[in-house]
Amino acid sequence: MIRAFSVALAVVFGCAVTAAQKQSPRIWDDAALAEWATPVAGLNVRPSHYSSAEYYASPEENLRTYPVYHPDSEPPGYWEWLQQQKPEPLVDVRAIRTDTDWIAAGERAFRDVDAVLLRTNDPAVIAQARDPRNFEGLFKQPDGSAFGPRWVVTKQGVMLTTPACSSCHVAAAPDGSVVFGGPGGTPRRNVRPFGVRGLPFAGAPGTLRRVQLFYADDPPLTALWREFTTPWAPDERVERMRTMTPQAFAGNTEELGRAFSGGMTARRNGSPYHPTKIMDLQNLRYSRYLDATATYRLRGPEDVARYMALVTGADRMDFGPHRILTDGQRKVRFHYADELLYAIGRYLLSLEPPRNPSPAPPDVLTRGEQIFRRETCSNCHVPPAYTSGKLTLAQGWEPPSDHPNRDDIVPVSVGTDTGAALRTRKGTGFYKIPSLRGVWYRPLLLHDGSFRSLEEMFDRARPDGGHPFGLSLTADERQALLAFLRSL
Repeated sequence: MIRAFSVALAVVFGCAVTAAQKQSPRIWDDAALAEWATPVAGLNVRPSHYSSAEYYASPEENLRTYPVYHPDSEPPGYWEWLQQQKPEPLVDVRAIRTDTDWIAAGERAFRDVDAVLLRTNDPAVIAQARDPRNFEGLFKQPDGSAFGPRWVVTKQGVMLTTPACSSCHVAAAPDGSVVFGGPGGTPRRNVRPFGVRGLPFAGAPGTLRRVQLFYADDPPLTALWREFTTPWAPDERVERMRTMTPQAFAGNTEELGRAFSGGMTARRNGSPYHPTKIMDLQNLRYSRYLDATATYRLRGPEDVARYMALVTGADRMDFGPHRILTDGQRKVRFHYADELLYAIGRYLLSLEPPRNPSPAPPDVLTRGEQIFRRETCSNCHVPPAYTSGKLTLAQGWEPPSDHPNRDDIVPVSVGTDTGAALRTRKGTGFYKIPSLRGVWYRPLLLHDGSFRSLEEMFDRARPDGGHPFGLSLTADERQALLAFLRSL
């Protein structure tokens, strides 16, 4: 049945590719963009986008990147060899013949494509990436490379960079394996220290460096304010950033810490005070929308591709009458090659979450499934995808009767925190119903990471946190239900 469902999805997403189809579709297409976004709840208008002409007028990026090795594992002569390389494409359509080729190219691109704006040839930063002291005790992949930083060969020579996708969308499963496309963060009992010490790519330092580069000519705190301000629903904590001194801001960072670590993120157009967990891309194929707040439709690999383009720099940030960027900032700095983005879309929509290697006995799973259906969990988390793909309402919000997503709206709320859905630029008034496939290995649950385990989520004594279902179960029923959920 699951296999049949997957085949149906492939048809819906138009994933079949003939041997002759080597060229990717045009990603930044004006017609496809027209009804892609979900209207913002506080304005009832869609965010606008750069035109296709503006987008493709920017420089194209599609460069191969190379591993940064732990110094004790670097192949002899590697650094010298790297200096002699010439720029090469990361995704080369000349090597693509089949459906499998697209997915393989997308897997490589997802892992290796770099964040263009974060590239640096600063000798001091490069020296840190070559200093053995910065690698002590850090995670080493089987080939001896560090997880995180990459070298990229450009026309200006070798530069240090960081992955655009896999630096966030990666996790360590409970068995210790690395899950690409998985949710950020790791179970507490199995924390793996990814990265290299001292490099300005991750966490709050990485965010600050990125926003300073993206919001050119802004002072650092003005850039951070521009990242999060919501003019139609202002948050005084965000608005203060614009006028704060760096010293005052440094004294108020404790509240922001959760937004930049442990699998949580304050994304552009979001808020550090309403952060969301890093999305699990392993079950993306079961979704109809992107983002926890369903900001964009997911109609196929092209939508995954254009979403990557959007979040890596092609965001105009115009919301009805509100223009977030200055005239000087309102431009596309670069765009990734269509074939690179399309390959990533194909790869992500081919993924399935890892299966639990140690499920409960069959009789326990059968009882848990019966409880799952009895408690009406299956009304929203519909098998075999374990989601209906539809949208629930943020508490207290009523969509207009002519809302363009009305066919997907379930007119109920499950008490989910309203911050992200109503008080950010990603606020659509909705939360998408997530798939439960792979819930067994996710380190954080609900869009805001409110719970760190299924036990916590189904604990009657928990603090208020939305999702009231299942709290009246007996202890035995709860254990059977959790065993079933962990088998999905």
